Amino acid sequence: MDHLAQTLIVMPAFNEEVAVAGVVTEVFEKLPGVSVLVVNDGSNDATVERARSAGATVLDLPFNLGVGGAMRAGFKYALANGFRYVVQVDSDGQHDPAGVPALLEALQTVDVSIGARFAGEGDYKASGPRRWAMLVLASTVSRIARTRLTDTTSGFRGAGPRAVAIFAQHYPAEYLGDTVESLVLAARAGCTITQVPVSMRVRAGGTPSHDPVKAAVYLGRACLALVIALWRPPLALSSEASPSA
Repeated sequence: MDHLAQTLIVMPAFNEEVAVAGVVTEVFEKLPGVSVLVVNDGSNDATVERARSAGATVLDLPFNLGVGGAMRAGFKYALANGFRYVVQVDSDGQHDPAGVPALLEALQTVDVSIGARFAGEGDYKASGPRRWAMLVLASTVSRIARTRLTDTTSGFRGAGPRAVAIFAQHYPAEYLGDTVESLVLAARAGCTITQVPVSMRVRAGGTPSHDPVKAAVYLGRACLALVIALWRPPLALSSEASPSA
C-alpha cells in the first residue's frame, strides 16, 4: 500500500520487554515499508534494547509521562520528520497490525480513524463499570463528533495530516486523555472521525493498564476526563492538509 511509506507506527511502551520486540517484528512483516517509532515511557527494564534489536527507532523519554505524553512525543516526531499519517499500536500485542490498512484507508476521507472493538468484528468483551463507562462515553462523544462511535476508549487509531498537526501540540496527557479527550479535542476543532471494525487480542506480556480490582473507579474517572475535554475551549483547525490532499 502506497500510504505505508508515509505512515509512522507509534508504539508507547512502559516496561514491555516481554512483548515489544515481537510486536515490532510483526508490524514490519505485515506492513512492509512502514516506519516504527517505539516511545519508551520511562521503562526500567530492557524495553529499549529489545525494541532496537527488532529494528524500531526508539525515542527514550527520561521519565514516565503516561500514554498521552508518549503519544504527543510521537506526533511531534512524525511532524518533524514529514510523516503524513500516524497510527498508534500498543506494544503489548493486543492490536493486530493487519488492521492498519483499514485505518489508513479511512484516513483518505476523514481526519481520525478508530479501530473499534464493538463494531462487528472479534469477540472482545467488557463488563461491569468499565462497560457502562464505555457506553456512556461512546454516546456522548458520538453526539460531539456527529457520527456513531461505539468504542471511544480504543487506543488502536490513526491520524491524518490535520489531526497530526493538532495532536503534536495539544495531545492530552491526562488519564484517559489519550482516548476520550483526544477525540473530543479533534471533533471540536472540526476534525472528522470514523471507526472501522477490528479484533483485539490478549496482551502478549507486561502488566495491564487497569487493575480489575479498581474497575469501579473507572466510570468516575472516565466521566471526569470527558468533563475536562468539554471544559477546554475548542482549537482552530487549519484549512491546510485536508485528508484527501
